[in-house]
Amino acid sequence: SGRGSRRLRGPRRADGGNGTGSEDSWVVRVSAQGRAQVIGNLLLLVGGIGSLFFGADWLVRGGAQLARRFDVSPIVIGLTVVALGTSAPELVVVVVASLKGSDDIAMGNVLGSNLANLGLILGVVALARPLQVAAQVISREVPMMLVISALLYPLIIDYDLGRGDGAMLVVVLCGYLIFVFRAARREPAEVLGEYEIFARETVLASATGLLRDGVLVLSGSAGLVVGGYAIVESATFLAGALRVPELIVGLTVVAIGTSLPELATSLVAALRKESDIAVGNIVGSNIFNVASVLGFASLIRPIRVEPSILTKEMPAMLILSLLVLPVARMRYTIRRWEGALLLVTYLVLMSWITLG
Repeated sequence: SGRGSRRLRGPRRADGGNGTGSEDSWVVRVSAQGRAQVIGNLLLLVGGIGSLFFGADWLVRGGAQLARRFDVSPIVIGLTVVALGTSAPELVVVVVASLKGSDDIAMGNVLGSNLANLGLILGVVALARPLQVAAQVISREVPMMLVISALLYPLIIDYDLGRGDGAMLVVVLCGYLIFVFRAARREPAEVLGEYEIFARETVLASATGLLRDGVLVLSGSAGLVVGGYAIVESATFLAGALRVPELIVGLTVVAIGTSLPELATSLVAALRKESDIAVGNIVGSNIFNVASVLGFASLIRPIRVEPSILTKEMPAMLILSLLVLPVARMRYTIRRWEGALLLVTYLVLMSWITLG
């Protein structure tokens, strides 16, 4: 080896060997080649996040147009198609990571995304514009998010999210969707009007043909799959090369990257003074992340759960979820200082998780 050389450990092989008798599967020396590999995977990660973002946008637009052709109401489109579409990046990344055996990235992505949605995104959006929150969001969606988030705890208490657990989460998802469809009919006129305006100005902004709608859905789905694979491959490499646990990579870089669609949707809604949509999108996304993302992913392949998740990540998610209720209930407004409180709480919890 060269004088003064340093080494970065790469990802381990599945069999734990490297054919040389050492414990590392292979070693990347800090050289021009090693730096090129790290930079290349960073670019792959950024490209994957971009592919996920645009893929989710195309999927939502195409899906919303198709739903409108079947006379689905704007509020149902907003509460289901948009929420499912913005959670699609998490679903693809979790499924890909699970199939590749990167369970820590899978779990870290979901829990980190939920933390980012409530602390980072809701906090930033409230700092940009205070959010008026409808009473039904406080009395209905937020408590439901708390219950579904808390339900995950006993399911992973044995450090495993099996197919039976996944089936239970999917049943919960179906119950939630039925509830949403029924409740949508009883929404007050101002809320219905808000969703109508949002749908027409964003996902239904331009009249398109059936063929183009189908192309958007297919292109969006392809973008999600390509982006998901790129993110998992690059995140796995970088975690090994930089000696950062995959769980931390999933909680931070991957989670924030997959949460960009929620940020875009909620920020646009808030700037247009459509606060119910801004908050509802975030709360609905958190529900879908737990019930649909983890539910379907664990049905495909059981997910191993790191013990630290029960003592750090899960309590952090529940703490931030609980904080949203009193913050939003005060005058039914999330003011700028309350947005700052959510953001600071998120940063403190993430510091505790990653550095504690």
